[in-house]
Amino acid sequence: MRAVVTGASGLLGGNLALELIAQGHDVLATRRSAASTQHLDGHPITWASADLGDVNALTTAFAGADVVFHCAALVSSILRHPTPELVATNVDGTRNVIAALRAARVPRLVHCSTVGAVGLTESGKPCTEQARWNFAEHGLDDGYVTTKRRAEDVVEAAVRDGLDAVVVNPTYMLGPYDAKPSSGKLIVGVIQRQAPGYTSGSNNFVDVRDVARGMVLAWQKGRTGDRYILGGHNLPYRDAFRTIAEVAGVPPLTWAVPRIAANVVGLAGDVQHWLTGKEPLITTTSVRWGYCSTFQFSSAKAQAELGYTYGPIEPAIADAIAWFRAHGLLPAS
Repeated sequence: MRAVVTGASGLLGGNLALELIAQGHDVLATRRSAASTQHLDGHPITWASADLGDVNALTTAFAGADVVFHCAALVSSILRHPTPELVATNVDGTRNVIAALRAARVPRLVHCSTVGAVGLTESGKPCTEQARWNFAEHGLDDGYVTTKRRAEDVVEAAVRDGLDAVVVNPTYMLGPYDAKPSSGKLIVGVIQRQAPGYTSGSNNFVDVRDVARGMVLAWQKGRTGDRYILGGHNLPYRDAFRTIAEVAGVPPLTWAVPRIAANVVGLAGDVQHWLTGKEPLITTTSVRWGYCSTFQFSSAKAQAELGYTYGPIEPAIADAIAWFRAHGLLPAS
């Protein structure tokens, strides 16, 4: 069958394209004209230039497809409010993908959202797909999660209007083919000692290849209009940092960074961003995330309905490190 992937230059989109190829599907991937895809050279992916703002180009790319996987997004963990760029990419871009999919008569859409569009636990138990979106109440309604929540609203409205779409909500993904790097910055940061220690928050970590397989299952088995959390292991950052250090063979970070010290650095980042317009490493928004202990999720629904499975996180870390070293993002060991 023929699958189209938007955002294949990114961590998830690239691994999804490779998984689809491994399962015998023909893959066409859309990309912005400025996007770099050299890290996927040598793989049988057909590339088409189609910006998310160009419905006609998207329609042409989608023609003849059996499914479109919409992975393209603008990701930021530091911007406090939605910017025009975040809205244009994450919200309007999703609306344009749906318009193009309808024009090209593609049977099904698999929309990649995020658990940031789900909720924060209020009971101490990991959130399910039924969680209430409550980020504003906790000061965590940053530009990224807000626009991704709005993008889900766009998909849900289209489903009510007859679109066959399934939503997946991945957690924090690690693995190879992370060319920027994106979430792999966490691995690089631990190895290169870019932070003095760990924060007291937690997250859910998963191998990106498990998520890619889960997305294919969502296409094949997901119920129209439903959402599926594709996650892995709920871990305190302390444990995640220690695991990365163990896999990399470097000393672990042993200092618990006091919240007040992190706040000072975050405020300095806010000032830097205001003065220069450039994204700093840390802002008060990213500090809030670093100390959030209610960002926990369950993949039980995807396991029961799709047959989704996830493995240990160590292979994802090891393969990410090997890929970073092979591509000059980390020094060779």
